[in-house]
Amino acid sequence: MRASVGQIAFGPFCLDTEAPRLLRDGVELELRPQALHALQVLVQSSGRCVDYVEMIGEAWHGISVSRHTVAVTVGEVKKALKEFGGWISYHPKLGYRLDVPQSEDLIRNGWHYWQRHTREGFDKALSCFQQAAQGSSTDFRAFEGISRCYLMLGTFAMRHPREMYAKFLEAHERAVELTGLTPELRGDRAQGLHVFELKFAEAESELLLAQRENPRTAGVYIRLAVLYATMKRFDEALEVLRRAYVIDGLWPILPAAEILVRCCRGEYEFAVACGKKALDLHPYFALGRSHYAQALEFSGRLDEALLEYRLACVMSPDFPRLRAEEARCLARYGRKAEAAVILRELEDLRQTDYVDGYPMACVYDALGRREEALNALERAVEENSPHLFMMDVDPRMDSLRSHPRFTRLRNRIFRSMPAQRMAESPNDSKASVVISTYTAKDSTQRHRAAS
Repeated sequence: MRASVGQIAFGPFCLDTEAPRLLRDGVELELRPQALHALQVLVQSSGRCVDYVEMIGEAWHGISVSRHTVAVTVGEVKKALKEFGGWISYHPKLGYRLDVPQSEDLIRNGWHYWQRHTREGFDKALSCFQQAAQGSSTDFRAFEGISRCYLMLGTFAMRHPREMYAKFLEAHERAVELTGLTPELRGDRAQGLHVFELKFAEAESELLLAQRENPRTAGVYIRLAVLYATMKRFDEALEVLRRAYVIDGLWPILPAAEILVRCCRGEYEFAVACGKKALDLHPYFALGRSHYAQALEFSGRLDEALLEYRLACVMSPDFPRLRAEEARCLARYGRKAEAAVILRELEDLRQTDYVDGYPMACVYDALGRREEALNALERAVEENSPHLFMMDVDPRMDSLRSHPRFTRLRNRIFRSMPAQRMAESPNDSKASVVISTYTAKDSTQRHRAAS
């Protein structure tokens, strides 16, 4: 717990004793003045019990109120803290006590490392969260952090997706046991349903529920936008992103998500413009830079794209996907010998580390090695690559879609999916269609948009 003049920080909260007001992650919470006074007493006495007499003297300034009034007021505080309300406990004859877990510094450091969005960052974050869990087995934040690290390591194919997803589910279940299904945890589960289980309808249902539970969680909007893009509901995806920008326009992953949506729709110049703004705000965010490079590549600006891919690789050298994207760009640029060298490096790396077959399939295809591309895609299916959910909208797959093997693979992946709406709008009755193999017409429209 940290304190400054007039402010006391504990967990994700900051109590401004001068206003007075309570903030969570910078957002003010609704709490009446008397409840804020009671919270201040508990925070300033953290780690010890505050009995009825002391609470009356400090929070009510000596004005006599019933024990029931005190209990109701503390109950208001616990409700405002939501999943952190368990930090306040009642001890008969001793009073109320606020206990902030000793793992606080580890949790804070974990999220700091997590924000790097690199494999090294996720690994360091995972170590912090695991130490926090060992020190406090009832601190749900530690297990939430563990689960999200595994989710990201799997989502970005930094480690084997099947292994990461299984570990995510285990840690996520423990976090839910400790605190219930918060909007953030619900959003994480929805991402798993979307990316790893390809259950689009269930993922949408969970994300919409998380959105209703906490409309200020920007991450839910981003996940929903990517899901809608997957389902070809592009107008809805962009509208969701617009709302996310209002909530947190400076979040690094937000413009990266917009670039993805724009590219899937074939709006490459819009994607490039978004990428430029993203780099102005977050020049050292490797994922955003690689998405910008992809927009440049699809716009035909291969020399600029190649430069951005290489800069992204320097920023995140432990991210094999970025090297694969560089190789694909080199091959399309006519520098196939250089692309082949990188491809061999990735093939060698695969002997000792996980390398996703999906981006490697794109490299083989760019080199004109069609059968090897489909073999790599087959491997991606066997390993449950986290990129498979994009097969129907990914422009990198355009040249492979007409191949019968691609069709069989695609249908094999989505065979268990229920009929889902793929329209620009769910209210468009004319466009109620089942997810199907990407047609030649779709590819033609995308290439026209780029020209």
